[in-house]
Amino acid sequence: MSERATNRIFDIFNILIITAVILVCLMPFIHIIAISLSSSRPIMSGLVTFFPREFTYEAYAKVFSDMSMIRSLGFTIMLTILATVLSMAMTIAVAYSLSKKELRGRKWFMLIIVITMFFSGGIIPDYILIRNLHLLDTVWALVLPGLISPFYMIILISFFNSIPKSLEEAAEIDGTSHLGTLFRIILPLSLPSLATLSLFYAVGRWNGFQDALMYINRPALYPLQLKLYQMIQNNQVSELMQQEGLGMAQLMPESLKAASVVFSTVPILIVYPFLQRYFISGMMAGAVKG
Repeated sequence: MSERATNRIFDIFNILIITAVILVCLMPFIHIIAISLSSSRPIMSGLVTFFPREFTYEAYAKVFSDMSMIRSLGFTIMLTILATVLSMAMTIAVAYSLSKKELRGRKWFMLIIVITMFFSGGIIPDYILIRNLHLLDTVWALVLPGLISPFYMIILISFFNSIPKSLEEAAEIDGTSHLGTLFRIILPLSLPSLATLSLFYAVGRWNGFQDALMYINRPALYPLQLKLYQMIQNNQVSELMQQEGLGMAQLMPESLKAASVVFSTVPILIVYPFLQRYFISGMMAGAVKG
């Protein structure tokens, strides 16, 4: 068999594997969408697979008419932007400092940071710390504990170290300060890594609910995922809606939960295409260079 034929068979095999993986990832989401657009009877009968049965958008109408969901969506967007901006600012500051080999105690700082990747205080000490800092029922309880990811910081340090030092030396000769070098040279050249890590931070914050479950009791500060988690966990969607006077008795809870899942997932999916072109190059740079 010729090399060309072997390569062609290998390509076809890869395409089939990738297609199978894509289908496995997409099928649960398609199933959720089909349930959210189906009426109660086929859902209760178990007839809904990957296509809506007895099409209806009533569940979405109820979700968008629930002001608590809209409020949670707005708060989650604000929280995600705030947490991502602060996390990136702190990660860049620490990573740039630790990328300097002349920094005294650099190895010790790195060792301490790496230790935090494997050991943590645990849930109860974290809760006691947040309570003693009087951060319970505040937005800062959802931002400060996960402000810096050691793993993402190490990726950024690797990327900073991959930038030729001659560029920084040229800037220093021209009289540029460390801060000027960072903003004028390092950050513009690190755009793929910055976009990738921003996406990681944003997705992590968007999907986070455990910290809100522990630290937040005020409904006004419920992130979208916590509200969705409560709806699914309690399995009392119709009762909650009835308490809010929305008349949900005739709507299947499974349909409403599926619509809520789609409602909470779509916004972060919209962001991804805008960062996708940086995603691959950023991941490859962080993984290979060091």
